Amino acid sequence: MNTTGGKPDDVTQRPIRVVLFSDPFLAANADELVSCLSAHESIDLLAVLCQGSERGARGRARDLWKRRGILGLLIAVVEAASTGGRAVFSPDRRRRRRDALAAIQLVPSLHASNVIEKVRRMSPDLGLIYGGPILKPELFRIPRLGTLGIHHGRLPEYRGKKTTFWEIYHGEREAGVAIQRVNAGIDTGEVIAQAAIPIGRKSYPRVWREVQAAGVNLYMDAILAVAAGTVRPIEATGKPGRLYKDPSPRQLVDLWLRRMSDGRGRRS
Repeated sequence: MNTTGGKPDDVTQRPIRVVLFSDPFLAANADELVSCLSAHESIDLLAVLCQGSERGARGRARDLWKRRGILGLLIAVVEAASTGGRAVFSPDRRRRRRDALAAIQLVPSLHASNVIEKVRRMSPDLGLIYGGPILKPELFRIPRLGTLGIHHGRLPEYRGKKTTFWEIYHGEREAGVAIQRVNAGIDTGEVIAQAAIPIGRKSYPRVWREVQAAGVNLYMDAILAVAAGTVRPIEATGKPGRLYKDPSPRQLVDLWLRRMSDGRGRRS
């Protein structure tokens, strides 16, 4: 198996075969990634495998309620309004999301023996993760060129959940996004591509949208670099940070108040 950045055996002579692991409601901008993967002539999207029992907005609402209660319902309303607003003004986006949701193959567990065997039979060159549960080695090691994951946050300082929020909360000047090789740790894999979005006085939703958009482009570039054998690891410049979790309602309100007060939450 060639996973070190050298030229894959025959991928330069044919489309690279990829399998995407995501969640059944497709995390924000995952539908854009599915659309890009499906349309690219140098990529063969074998499957979009998602662990869950229900897809789309209803599945997302149930998931948020289970994990975050009343706050989850508020988040679901905000997400639905944002997604719906963009769809109204962009019929193409609405079509892309519909097509992406239709491409999902739901499974009760991504680590079930029949699913693992199914992935093996696909013979993917590369695995991709966008949202979804943490994958175990018996799954992410199947693709012969390994598996890539996207992380919205600067690595290695900001690991874990909602790291774009925490970058803004801590007054960072930029919000990061990275593509890394998946390993058995949490956000500890080798970084092969990264980008940064200036924060300034932008609102959290705006920064989040810009980070997501940059992430899809970065992901596509990383996939094509793996196919071409031109990947070069990026050396970490910071110290590993804590493993962040979902912010509390109080922290969400605190950030909103600080951003409303003309950017006083920014670090000088």
